[in-house]
Amino acid sequence: MNDVSLKLKPARRERLADVLYGQILEQITSGQLIEGAKLPSEARICSDFQVSRPVVREALMRLQADGLVVSRQGIGTFVKSRPSNRLTDFAASAEIASYLRAFEPRLALETESAGLAAMRRTKAQLNQIGEALAALETAFQRGETGWEEDFAFHLAVAAAAGNELFPRLLQDLRDIMSGSMRMALGLTRQGSEDRRRRVLEEHRKIFIAISSQNADLARLHMRYHLTESRARVTGSYGDL
Repeated sequence: MNDVSLKLKPARRERLADVLYGQILEQITSGQLIEGAKLPSEARICSDFQVSRPVVREALMRLQADGLVVSRQGIGTFVKSRPSNRLTDFAASAEIASYLRAFEPRLALETESAGLAAMRRTKAQLNQIGEALAALETAFQRGETGWEEDFAFHLAVAAAAGNELFPRLLQDLRDIMSGSMRMALGLTRQGSEDRRRRVLEEHRKIFIAISSQNADLARLHMRYHLTESRARVTGSYGDL
């Protein structure tokens, strides 16, 4: 397969790896780099983008971690999957990498908070989680992204964990979470009805596990939901 050239815009600002990630991702989502296409060498990307090799390696490492490219030792790096070309409608290409990274601390924080919420929640806290879930369903019915309702749901779960640090930490992540939620839920809104049902069902299962005070199941469903949310952004879905 022939090598291709990347049409990169030189960037001279912070987070160069994120900018490079975003520009390569933009060319993948647009179809300029098709699945199976071989990326140029690290040296070529350094020259085209005017950055150091560590910046290139970091960007490629993130793309590989997100399942977008695959590295074959001694051969090169190849495009593995193509996310929706609508992805950049909901986030600037330079911001996508940081939005995706937000899922990592959320997995650590929210998986445990869901388990603790199942063990410690009060009736009032359970009602608050249920109300947030109902508001999310209503937002979907109105054709909205529902990111604020989604954040309220996750915040209500964190508040029910019985440790004030969980909701405080989630509030600290609010800005970056709002970006990642707008991106993920924006794609969901434009997707199929089945996709929207799956998203709501993931939230319902978290609520039911907390309601039944099953800590292990609450952790499992929260981890599954966050993992799937991330995959809905980076993966190839036929229902987009």
